[in-house]
Amino acid sequence: MESVHERIRKSFEQLTTQQKSVAKYILDEPNQVALLPAKVIGANTGTSETTVIRLCYSLGYSGFSELQNEIRQSLLFPVIQENVVQTFHDATYDYRDSDDVITFTMEQDMAFIQKTMNGLDRRRFDQAVQAIVKAKKIVVAGGRTSYASAYWLSFALNIVKGDTHLYRGQVDDANYLISEANEDWLMIALVFPRYLQDTVQFAKAAKEKGVTIVAITDHELSPLGPFADVLLKVTTPSPATLKGMSAIFTMLNALVSGVTQVDRERAQKRIKLYDKTSEQFYPFVQRNE
Repeated sequence: MESVHERIRKSFEQLTTQQKSVAKYILDEPNQVALLPAKVIGANTGTSETTVIRLCYSLGYSGFSELQNEIRQSLLFPVIQENVVQTFHDATYDYRDSDDVITFTMEQDMAFIQKTMNGLDRRRFDQAVQAIVKAKKIVVAGGRTSYASAYWLSFALNIVKGDTHLYRGQVDDANYLISEANEDWLMIALVFPRYLQDTVQFAKAAKEKGVTIVAITDHELSPLGPFADVLLKVTTPSPATLKGMSAIFTMLNALVSGVTQVDRERAQKRIKLYDKTSEQFYPFVQRNE
């Protein structure tokens, strides 16, 4: 059964302008939606009670009560996720010496990793792992701020899975890659604000060729949201480039670990082969590491 987040993500482009306003409010303010009547939600979004109810119908619910009950259930477990960052330091924390810088930075990283974990849909995560295991070829795409994480993911997947290509933007022949793509391919696309359009357009073109798209991004309504087959959300501060990398890399590391666990026998063989090849061709490097 799809969650309200998934329903909004997949239906967002077909909603009216007013319905989109309500949908964004539902995603951004679930605590309020769990408590307030439809009439108040309409007022808070500058729409109306009728718009809220029509949105529920558009998302496949029998009415507002069903949607509200689902949100209430989803909030019963991860109560701490709304306040997890405040349990460490506020973003305006005034650190005065190097010890404070170290403590603040590491605690902030841990806070956003924790918040990402609390908000992670385990079903989606398992779907992403299975898609990686099944794919005959994987393309990892992420430019500018996402390039470092995309590079690491492609490197790691080539060790445990193989047949993984890192899309390098203008350096690569995108037309050739798309022309070769088919239903057996998987694309893992990473986009964070300011959402590089080259990655988004490349993923859209791949989707049209039947490629499965796994999106790793910061919000269900990011540009990848409407057409991604699986979306994994990473909670990052802004800008993600400077402060959010730890949470992003933790998510990617979890994906690689998931693949290694699900496809354990093949992954272990590939890791042993990789180590053996490294020892054979780079013995001097190995001795000095």
